[in-house]
Amino acid sequence: MRKIVLLLIAMFTVTLCNAQIRVDASKSYLTTSDGKPFFWLADTGWELFHRLNREEAIQYLDARKEQGFNVILAVVLAQNTGLTQPNYYGDLPFKDLQSLEWAETPGNDPSDSVAYDYWDHVDFIIKEAAKRKLYIGLLPAWGDKVLPSAPDPAVFSDENKSYTYGKKIAERYKKQSNVIWILGGDRPPRLNKWENGKEIIIHDYRPIWRAMAKAIQDVNGKEVFIAYHPGWHTSEYFKEEDKWLSMNAIQSGHAIRNFKIWDSIRVDLKATPKRPFMDLEPCYEDHPVNPWDGRWTRESRGYFNDYDVRARIYRGVFAGACGAVYGHHSIWQFMDTARNYPIWNGDTIITWQKALTAKAATHIQYLRQLMESHKDFNRMEDSLLIASNRGSDYRDLIIATKNMGGTYALIYLPRPTSIRVNLDRLQKGKKRFTWFNPVTGKKSILKNKYNTGIVSVTPPNKEQPDWVLIIDVI
Repeated sequence: MRKIVLLLIAMFTVTLCNAQIRVDASKSYLTTSDGKPFFWLADTGWELFHRLNREEAIQYLDARKEQGFNVILAVVLAQNTGLTQPNYYGDLPFKDLQSLEWAETPGNDPSDSVAYDYWDHVDFIIKEAAKRKLYIGLLPAWGDKVLPSAPDPAVFSDENKSYTYGKKIAERYKKQSNVIWILGGDRPPRLNKWENGKEIIIHDYRPIWRAMAKAIQDVNGKEVFIAYHPGWHTSEYFKEEDKWLSMNAIQSGHAIRNFKIWDSIRVDLKATPKRPFMDLEPCYEDHPVNPWDGRWTRESRGYFNDYDVRARIYRGVFAGACGAVYGHHSIWQFMDTARNYPIWNGDTIITWQKALTAKAATHIQYLRQLMESHKDFNRMEDSLLIASNRGSDYRDLIIATKNMGGTYALIYLPRPTSIRVNLDRLQKGKKRFTWFNPVTGKKSILKNKYNTGIVSVTPPNKEQPDWVLIIDVI
């Protein structure tokens, strides 16, 4: 009897250890369903279900949990060969690609190769994530399963197939409160071109994605959180009629260092209808910069490094994003040349195991700690806090954010230079200044207390390339 009770408690813990994600009343940030502010810090483990075995998946989840991540992004039907290349255990998701009948077998014993199927493996990883209080940002299918792109076929060619699949997968995971639904996957939901200043729609895939969203809502209710991982701004494609979409997003990608994510966020935060916003795919650590045209060299373009990642992500968050996503080029594809051919790797192979401890992967947890150190998540960018030169591009642009009540401010400095701050932009009262190191998470509180006017301060160490200035009204 005692064993049965313990088993029921364990099952209850697995399914309910995560409160589901919601959008707050101001439509600016995220909360859990029990009303607690939620700062989304995700890692892109796109091929997690497809390429790792059980032991490796646990190793990966343990590492990311320890590093402070709370969301793992993963794709059920992985990109490129997710439909045609079996997973680690030799299983495919479907019996065939015409009927899309799920390749399911009775039982789920991992020691029985017949019983343990593709879907059992997905189940296992989602439940292991729940045990660690990790959310799974679950993409039912990568975008190439809708928008034709070799080598896999676009199997969701109509709304009926999309709805049927969406409903079945939603029913399978409706009791897993650690699942966050994300549609799309690196593809625009509509193809268009411009001629003589007029937009011409070549093909509209939105009805297919809308059908999948409807299926998820039909199973989980209208309040279920659904995002879309885009090729570009989701706000350009999904308007007032798309009430299923909970959050706008962009991917700032891997082409240039000088991507002005702050401008994208400013535009999106003014879009109608109002939704929270996030960069769901910034530059990845150790990803070659713009490798696709055949002209890449280490000398000419190089790789995105830990500083590039921090500079992109911090300024995205301070410009108004409701969370952050980290990625490593060897992690998303779980680089293992004995199993899979590396994708756009430049001239260097880094195994996924080694990449687990890449520099920015260990740094980015401090961003979450910083954002969670203030309970009020309702904030906005305020460039007028900066009374000195604000800079102009990725090398020097300073971004400041403050809460609506004006009781605290955070300022990201991409260079260790002096800054002048206008304290009259905050509430009246004494102000405490703290320097925050985004590499170590360590804080250094200034002895002086300030009240009003314009104050000049300098980071404590010019060897550290970037800093955050915290200002609290005390």
